[in-house]
Amino acid sequence: MESLKFTDSFRRMFDLAIRAHKDMESAALLLLIEGPVDWGRLRKLSPETKIIVTAGRPELLAGAGEQQFLDIFLEHSDDFTVYDRLTHAILEAVANDIIPPGSRVVALYSDFDSSQFDSISIINLGEHLDRLSGRDLRSLQTKVPLKTLKLVVDLALEIGRDGREGQSVGSLFVVGDTRKVLNQSKPAGFDPVRGYQRKERFLGDPKVREGVKEIAQLDGAFIVASDGTIEAACRYLDSPAAMVTVSKGLGARHWAAAAVSQTTNAVAIAVSQSGGTVRIFQNGEVVLRIESRHRRPMVWRDFEDAAEG
Repeated sequence: MESLKFTDSFRRMFDLAIRAHKDMESAALLLLIEGPVDWGRLRKLSPETKIIVTAGRPELLAGAGEQQFLDIFLEHSDDFTVYDRLTHAILEAVANDIIPPGSRVVALYSDFDSSQFDSISIINLGEHLDRLSGRDLRSLQTKVPLKTLKLVVDLALEIGRDGREGQSVGSLFVVGDTRKVLNQSKPAGFDPVRGYQRKERFLGDPKVREGVKEIAQLDGAFIVASDGTIEAACRYLDSPAAMVTVSKGLGARHWAAAAVSQTTNAVAIAVSQSGGTVRIFQNGEVVLRIESRHRRPMVWRDFEDAAEG
């Protein structure tokens, strides 16, 4: 694994990112780290800038805090895209009040050469997140542990982005408050996870995740416990929806997600078949929308104008 090289090209990219950070009045500069970094040398390039650094291995962040970098370790698999990593880093930063929800962030990262920063993105967290505080996100975490939420959202993003065998796939996950959710649902038919041991139903296992992608083509929702274990699959949700409203154009899957999140303490995560968009529902409302098929890295959008089913 190569160390970050402080070449002339790197300095030009870093200077551009700093200039964009200042011109756009962004909340922070976010760096995705691929290899070892001389933190002291990097800090000297911009002593006063608020810089967040994130990496998939904790040893890569050793010493970053001593140079006043805000470090975020986010464990991820090799198939995570830049988009996925930016998504997680920003969600973690907002949840921990490192950056405010309605702000901009400038991201600097490697898209081609892991030893160089070669790409810059301006990330807008969106108007809806402007109404969502770090306290709100931590409240969501109290109902569903953030680690579990990430597991499910990652999987939902993969389903929304890749589909299955070239076909778009919609899906629905309901996480937490399992007993009440099961009482408000019924089997759609055969439950493909029935009879398996708990460790064989844990979403942290790559084999289980691949199995879920296959099952996602079937009707019904996945019921996921707070520890990330699938309790049931192919369930029809039967929560009262009289007080639920969703954006125009969203279909039955999103109505069911809104209803079950309103009548239980669960968090529902719906994948739109038509566009691959992932929406997270809590208390009957969408609290986050993520564009899984967006080719550019993380962009948070207002979702009232969506018309996907």
